[in-house]
Amino acid sequence: MADINALVDQLSALTVLEAADLSKALEEKWGVSAAAAVAVAGPAAAAAGPAVEEQTEFDVVLVNDGGKKINVIKEVRALTGLGLTEAKTLVESAPKAIKEGVSKDEAEKVKKQLEEAGATVELK
Repeated sequence: MADINALVDQLSALTVLEAADLSKALEEKWGVSAAAAVAVAGPAAAAAGPAVEEQTEFDVVLVNDGGKKINVIKEVRALTGLGLTEAKTLVESAPKAIKEGVSKDEAEKVKKQLEEAGATVELK
C-alpha cells in the first residue's frame, strides 16, 4: 500500500497543467469519464483549484422595498420580531441583511414571503 501522506504531498505540489494531465491519464488508464476521474483523483482536483462546496448557510438580503414599503415592513416585523421603528429603519436602509446564516430552506421561505410583500430580495 502506498504511503497516503506522501501521495497527498506529491499531488498537492502539482501545477494546474500537471493536474490536468494527471486527470487525462487516469481517464485513459481506468476508462472513465472526466467527471468520474476528477472524483477519483480528488486531491489532484483540489490542487488544480479550490473545489466548489455547496453553500449551507445563506444570508437573506433585502435589496429594496419595491415601492410597497408598508407591506415589506409588516413582513420584516413578522419574520424578525423587530419593533415597528427597527423594521422601518431596516427596510429604509436597504440593501440590508434580514436573516444571516440560515439554512437554504429557511432562506428560500423568507425570500418568497418578502417577494410576495413586494420586496426585491437576494440570497448570498
